[in-house]
Amino acid sequence: MSDEHAPRFLIVGAGPAGTSAATTAAALGAQVTLVEDSVVGGAAHLWDCIPSKTMVASSIRMQAIIGAENLGIVPARARVDLARLSERVARISEDLSVKQVALLESQDVEIVRGRGRFTGLHEAVVEIEDGTRRFDFDVALISTGSRPRAPEWAGVDGERILTTRHAYSLDEVPEHMVVVGSGVTGVEMTHIFASLGARVSLLVSRQQVLPHKDPEVAAVLEEDFLERGVQLLKGARAVAIRRDGDEVTVEIQDGRTVRGSHALLAIGAVPNTDGLGLEELGVETDGGFVVVDEFQRTSVPHVYAAGDVTGQMLLSSVATVQGRKLARHALGHPETPMDYTKVAQAIFTEPEIASVGLEEATAAAEGRKVRITKVPFAANPRSLIHGSTRGFAKVISDPAAGVVLGGTIVGHRASELIGILALAVQAKVKTHTLTETLMVHPSLSESLADAAE
Repeated sequence: MSDEHAPRFLIVGAGPAGTSAATTAAALGAQVTLVEDSVVGGAAHLWDCIPSKTMVASSIRMQAIIGAENLGIVPARARVDLARLSERVARISEDLSVKQVALLESQDVEIVRGRGRFTGLHEAVVEIEDGTRRFDFDVALISTGSRPRAPEWAGVDGERILTTRHAYSLDEVPEHMVVVGSGVTGVEMTHIFASLGARVSLLVSRQQVLPHKDPEVAAVLEEDFLERGVQLLKGARAVAIRRDGDEVTVEIQDGRTVRGSHALLAIGAVPNTDGLGLEELGVETDGGFVVVDEFQRTSVPHVYAAGDVTGQMLLSSVATVQGRKLARHALGHPETPMDYTKVAQAIFTEPEIASVGLEEATAAAEGRKVRITKVPFAANPRSLIHGSTRGFAKVISDPAAGVVLGGTIVGHRASELIGILALAVQAKVKTHTLTETLMVHPSLSESLADAAE
């Protein structure tokens, strides 16, 4: 039962930031209204993040079957039923959304289905199915997320020229997928479709995939792609995509062209800030993204913003913590700013790539003295047992204090292993503590203890 004197907390956008803020604010006694016009749980989260990882799981199983003979197993011939896989993707996303709704309703969060728009410093209206509703608020949060970038030159049609959100509902594996963009999303899409049996061409605008990662990290992934038969076109910046029946042609800035059956754009995201009334409210934006301070406050002090809509590390995990922290801050509870240098990140290819804290390239650019130790997974017994020996574990530490500053893992299950290093960075653990920790034998985690030595 709500308290009529409780602060009124209006949240526009029910992605990871919005739902996290809603549950935290409700627990702290606020009267919370959550407005969402598409899917509770977040479109970027449930229509991109979760679907892509679901397809990665299937693609890894497919490759495991193909390589089973190396483990002494003679497999039956496997094939991909993409229609059934697409159904599974949709079912998992729907289940997660349903459970999120149940959690929110159990905490007396009012969920309003509709499009929210600010009409005053403390007022908003929501366009619902049969009209509009007006809401007064004391505190508000903008967490409307983002959507895949689809510039006009690409001619996206959802059939042959796709964004990532079209990729999860295909009925058949494309004959030849041309992936435009070699950042995190681009390499994940490349891995998925190459593993499922498609011929894949990847347009790399610079001279390595994952341009913001260490060259040796990119090199491991590029080696894997080449072994899978992926065509890497480097220095290739797409400027136009044309469709002719069942064929697409991607035009590259230097005059080259690539033909395929499908083209998939993975060239970033744009914020969902159109039509929110931000200009009238006085909220500052930059390139469409909402500008915030270290506590997620906008230029209007009682209005906060979090998640993809701010352009700050477009990760669901980051949005979740932002939501939790800002809710406490907005309701007058002590809170510290978020430390983005300690965020663990992962790329779900095979091998997986994960990192946390200080990276080698950053240390070199800053002229910072660090100790770098690295162990290849080819020397790890568990890796040899599983037949997944590609990659390495790297630990970066302070040579004077011996404190773990960061690390990178490239290899099988790197996204799980990075949690050990994330905890070490957060807790300022010393390298000798990692080395002296008795890990299970045989296990992949032993390589982290060895790398810290």
